[in-house]
Amino acid sequence: MTGAKTAVEWLASVAPDPEACRWEWERNPLGVALLPAGRAWDVLILPGRLGHRTLDVLTRILDRPGPVLVDFGDARMGFFVPPGTACRWIGTGIRTAGAGVWIVVPYPGRSIGKVRWLVPPDGSGTLTDPTLLELAMHEAAAGLATQEEG
Repeated sequence: MTGAKTAVEWLASVAPDPEACRWEWERNPLGVALLPAGRAWDVLILPGRLGHRTLDVLTRILDRPGPVLVDFGDARMGFFVPPGTACRWIGTGIRTAGAGVWIVVPYPGRSIGKVRWLVPPDGSGTLTDPTLLELAMHEAAAGLATQEEG
């Protein structure tokens, strides 16, 4: 299977009706699905500026981070992390999506519309380690603070 096809299977596996989810994506090239967090992944949602800097840091230390979504003019970025992370996250200024929360997810490999993938899922189930994400956020925040002072 191609990367996009396996990514579709991986994402759709958490849907209440995986077949309906796949059908919606295939029927509408710009379509999105509403999927439950907390099953195969949680999502940590960072403000766009911090999120972009954090992704820059992560890509310097990892070959490939887990999936990352961006929405609404890059105002927010969602990093896919292991399930259970959201209920344990204590950092301030970061929104979480875990068990009981649904998120809008576009078809993997498509980057059109209000919600798009910056790092699409590859179908392997790779997620960003929350400890590495937190360290990357600290480095990114320090860089932003230094930039604002200068």
